[in-house]
Parts: sequence; C-alpha cells; structure tokens
Amino acid sequence: MIGAQPLCASAPGLSPGQRKLCHLYQDHVAHIGEGARLALRECQHQFRSRRWNCTALGADSVFGPVAQSGSREAAFAFAVSSAGVAHAVSRACREGDLATCGCSRAARPAALPRDWLWGGCGDNAEYGYRFAREFVDARERERGGGGGGAEYARAVMNLHNNEAGRRAVYSLADVACKCHGVSGSCSLKTCWLQLADFRRVGDRLKEKYDGGAAMRLVSRKGSGGLEPVNGRFTPPTQDDLVYLDASPDYCTYDETRGIAGTVARQCNRTSEGTDGCELMCCGRGYDHYKATVVERCHCKFHWCCYVKCRMCTEIVDRFVCK
Repeated sequence: MIGAQPLCASAPGLSPGQRKLCHLYQDHVAHIGEGARLALRECQHQFRSRRWNCTALGADSVFGPVAQSGSREAAFAFAVSSAGVAHAVSRACREGDLATCGCSRAARPAALPRDWLWGGCGDNAEYGYRFAREFVDARERERGGGGGGAEYARAVMNLHNNEAGRRAVYSLADVACKCHGVSGSCSLKTCWLQLADFRRVGDRLKEKYDGGAAMRLVSRKGSGGLEPVNGRFTPPTQDDLVYLDASPDYCTYDETRGIAGTVARQCNRTSEGTDGCELMCCGRGYDHYKATVVERCHCKFHWCCYVKCRMCTEIVDRFVCK
C-alpha cells in the first residue's frame, strides 16, 4: 500500500480516530472503500423508485448532506454504510487480502450432521463485524460530547443504526456446503460460514427503514439515550432503525441539504405507488415522449457453449416529471 499514509491524511470526511485506524490498518483501506461503494449501489437499488434515490449532491461523503440530517433516510445511509464495511472486510479476510485476519473461526453449528465436515475457508464475519464497529463508530464516539444536545442525540442515533447494519450482515451469514464423492454421490460434505449476498442485507435494512422508529433524546437526569416519541410503541431493538427528524418531501432541488429534487425523473403513469407519476412528480405533472430501445432478443443456446441473440428495436413510452 505505497502511498497509503498520504491517502489517510488527505481523505475527506475521516475523523481523527478514523485517520489513526487508517494508518494502523493500511491494507484495509481499499476494502473500506469497496464497502462504501457496495453500500451506495445497494442504496440506489433499494430507493430507485422513490423521490430520494440516493443521489448525493456536493458529496463530501458517500451520501452527501442528506446523511447529516436526523432523518429516516440518514438512518438507512448509516446502517447500510456500516454493513458495507463489515461485509467487504469479512470477505477480504477469506480472500487472504488482510494481514490481521484469515478464514472464519466460527464454531461448528450444533445442528450440522455429525458426518459433515466443518472446514473450508469461510467468510470471517466476526472480524468484519469487530473492525467495522471500531472504524465506523469512531466518529460518533468522538462527537458524542457530554451527554446532551443535538450533537449527542445524533451520535446516539448513528451508533444505533451503525450497529443495526452490522447485525444484518452478521445474522444473515449462514452455512454453505460442498459435496464430495465418486460421480457426484455426495457421500461427504464440507461446510463453512458464508455471508449472504449483499442484496439480502439491503432488503433487510429496507424493511427496517419502512418500520423505522421516531425517537427523541431522553432529558431526564441520569438517562443517556433515546426513547420512542410515541410511548405506546414497543421500544426498537438493536436490529431496528431509528431517526430523530421528519423527512423533507425531496420534491425540490436544494443543494445545501443535498436534495436533487424530482424534475426530469422517470415515472410510471399507471402506478399508484412511490414510482407513480402523481407521487414522484409531487403534483407538478409530467411530460410524455417516445424512446427507441435496442436490446437483445430471440436468444438461443447453442451446444456447446454460447448464446446467440438478435438485436431488436422497440419504441416505448417514457414519462418524466416536470
């Protein structure tokens, strides 16, 4: 990692504690970056049909100024970012890319049949979880302050959502097995711990986003956390997402708040959901045009072993917000 020292010193957005960890774990830097890219791609997939689609304006961080608010969207951004780092570092351990970790050392599951071997090289979900907690949470531990005020409330919120993201990665990891034996008889199986595809992690966190809990800072003496705004609701678990502030409508461009708005966004005229023109366009109406789409069609498999397709041209309707 020649040049990692200058990289750590100049990388935007890192807190002092994160810069220190960057210097100490220089071979982790590329995988932290991969985790951030993984998180952004997943966020853009999960919110592709919503007014906020993870577009980052003035991006001094992966998600731009939106992540600086206390909104439900910021909760998802922090959770998926922490999950991305945990996932990427866990996988890097298995690949042998890091000096401080290797294959998973998870204990053999009690439910695994006795004649199946517990071995192979599994994803090191334990190490990925611990490193992501140390690195991602460093910023919030530094900004927490003395236990009061908006900064402290945001730190508590972010720490909670960071943990929810890591727990999604860890809890979805499962046993994977490979058969061994003559002529595919599968007389013997070797099994190991394997991370779930990150799409499943994104799906889990999106569910938690939809059911996110509105919270407020506990001001009672001796308390140091958040409580549900509505006391009739069950307090959130460590797996749930929490937020402090109501979300803006994301309809209108606002560079300072990192909001791209929905002008020129494509919408679905027949849908009544979040991708429908009525909701996506915020009542401003939409324009209709014809688009020429060229794509592969009439594909046939040829033995052995390739697929041959024709290219078909189709005129389709497109609708975009005014």
